[in-house]
Parts: sequence; structure tokens; C-alpha cells
Amino acid sequence: MDADCQNCGACCAYSSAWPRFSTEDEADLALLPPSLVSADLAGMACNGSRCAALIGDVGRATSCAVYAIRPVVCRECEPGGDDCLMARRAYGL
Repeated sequence: MDADCQNCGACCAYSSAWPRFSTEDEADLALLPPSLVSADLAGMACNGSRCAALIGDVGRATSCAVYAIRPVVCRECEPGGDDCLMARRAYGL
């Protein structure tokens, strides 16, 4: 299985409920562009189920517009981990 994030992106397009802020402090959240934060300030903004920071085509070539400052939930989704595999299955990858 190829769980290379730059050839996948399924976790970033799986669910609008997934990219939620959890343990970020105010200083970290202030680094995110306001246009990429949800209206309720609870997580990343999404277009449908897809995180607004996701660039590219799921399953082909993707990247994150805020990779260096992405939320904890994004950092915790490990390539090949349970969350990763669940999202990949949902996309048939």
C-alpha cells in the first residue's frame, strides 16, 4: 500500500467534522489564515467534506496550504494509521 500523503489527501477530504481544533493554543491558531478557519472557529473551514487548505486532486497529487502550521488533528493522522486507512477506503484507495 502506498500511503504517501502527497499522492493521497483522503484524510483531508474525508469529513468536515474531522479537522477540528483540540489542543492548539491561541498563538498557533492566530497563524492560520482566517479564510481557512471555520465560521464557528472550532476547526478548519471546509468545502463540503474537503478541508479548504487541501490543494490538488485526492488520490493523485495533494498538498496542504498550511502544512507547517496545520492543526494537531492533522499532525496525528499518521500515514498507514487507522484514520488514514479509513479515509483511504472511503475514497477507494
